Amino acid sequence: MSDATAKKSTSSKALQGQGAYARLLDDIQNSTLPPGSRLTETDIAARFEISRTPVREAIRKLEADGLVSHKPRAGAVVRQLTYPEIMELYEMRYVLEGTAARLAARSASSVEIEELASINADMAQDPEDGRRMFDLNRQFHTTLIAAARNRFLVKSVRSIDITMRILGPSTLQETARAREAIEEHDQVIAALRNRDESTAETAMRAHMESAQRTRLRQLRSAGKLIETEGEDTE
Repeated sequence: MSDATAKKSTSSKALQGQGAYARLLDDIQNSTLPPGSRLTETDIAARFEISRTPVREAIRKLEADGLVSHKPRAGAVVRQLTYPEIMELYEMRYVLEGTAARLAARSASSVEIEELASINADMAQDPEDGRRMFDLNRQFHTTLIAAARNRFLVKSVRSIDITMRILGPSTLQETARAREAIEEHDQVIAALRNRDESTAETAMRAHMESAQRTRLRQLRSAGKLIETEGEDTE
């Protein structure tokens, strides 16, 4: 095999690995692979129509991200977050996204602020479309965090966002929650326009708290709120 062919093969495997990782993330997010699901290389490779090598790499990356753990006799399994872990996860969201809003009030350009307003206006057009709301909401928060002008904050938020995938579909699939989120976004945008750092941070923290309350209620109603380690079943 020539060097060029070898490089092409390596590149193809890397792309397959990235694709497998992204697809598995989506499967975890949309509950195709809910907590407790076994990740079997052969089954996943057959479903994705790729070799086992990129699947194995994707599973390892998910494990490094904390989304997958290994259990005796079961192998790789999608993790189940406990109640304390969920509380800690949202606590970090309060800190990181609240800080992002504060920094954005200081650093965001007028173009970025109006882009946030435009995204939120798009959300308001059809709050009953859960998938569209999820995508637009992600755009809103990504734009806000970028406007904070802090690369280390961006990296930390991305890590939290990946872990959030374990919790399942977005809380914005509830139309009532979606409408609340749009109003909460408006409050953040108003603070950004006024360059009011304190109010921007407070509004974003309130937004995160509302999302947390909805998430806990959803998990509790579905019987998926695990209080302590060891309560989840295989």
